Amino acid sequence: MKRREPTFLDQEARLAFWMLFPTFTVVLAFVIFPVIWNLWLSFKPVSLGDLRGISLFKFNLTLDNFRKVFGDQEFGPVLLTTLIYTIAGSALSMLLGLMAALLVHGEFPGRGLMRGLFISPYIAPVVAVTFTWSFILDPQLGVLNWFAVDKGLLAQPIPFLSQRWWDLDLLGVKVRMPLALTSVIVFEGWRYFPFAFLFILARLQAIPDALYQAASVDGAGPFRRFYHITLPQLSTVLSTLFLFRFIWTFNKFDDIFLLTRGQAGTKVLTIRVYDYAFGEFNIGASSAVAMVLFGVLSIFLIIYFRWIVKEE
Repeated sequence: MKRREPTFLDQEARLAFWMLFPTFTVVLAFVIFPVIWNLWLSFKPVSLGDLRGISLFKFNLTLDNFRKVFGDQEFGPVLLTTLIYTIAGSALSMLLGLMAALLVHGEFPGRGLMRGLFISPYIAPVVAVTFTWSFILDPQLGVLNWFAVDKGLLAQPIPFLSQRWWDLDLLGVKVRMPLALTSVIVFEGWRYFPFAFLFILARLQAIPDALYQAASVDGAGPFRRFYHITLPQLSTVLSTLFLFRFIWTFNKFDDIFLLTRGQAGTKVLTIRVYDYAFGEFNIGASSAVAMVLFGVLSIFLIIYFRWIVKEE
């Protein structure tokens, strides 16, 4: 039987396969395989010393790691702290980014310098900025406490990064604020608002001026123009930014670890992964917490793409 000559479509399909093959190989090696390997470890009683042993490949799976993780009394509070830190930090970074973008959107002298200053927190090394914030908020040597006490705003210095609760009296109403957690949330918002600032500013510059001019002719003030024109135009960018910031903040480890080491009510799931792996040398339980992180993010992504993106 005579062999059929490959058609032009066959050649295109073969070319597409070989062009996608390197990308598929990279994704398989650095994304899919680590997830499968972590899932495998989460069902095995593995310590740090067992990682080089042949016992890793034996089919002795167990749910003991997940029982240990979910049976821990700290799991619920840590998960709640993670969600509060992630949602509040993401929202604050987007709010600061929106305010900064609106501030430098118009023409004024020094606008380029101002834009450069707004980007600086994002490009600065995380070790440098966390050390600077730790020094500023230090109760003994910190500039913030010294200024507040010197001006009579505070009666005594406040350990912002080591005190769990701070009791406030607001117009006769006593409020108990999580001080250390609030401090790291403020740091999160300050550190990553430039990312939101760049995306929001780019979208603001693409909004036609004719929309604002027509609204002004109709008698709309600044707040009505912002609510009826600016926000609808930014809705897609804001929802996408929140998705990115939620994922990245939920997986954040270095910021909280460098600021508080997870103490004073700031322990999140990523810190718990570190504690299991290098504090208790329990790689199986550490992998189980990592799979919990993966599961929570998967649920969030399903909700986001099924309802939020669909509605938009």
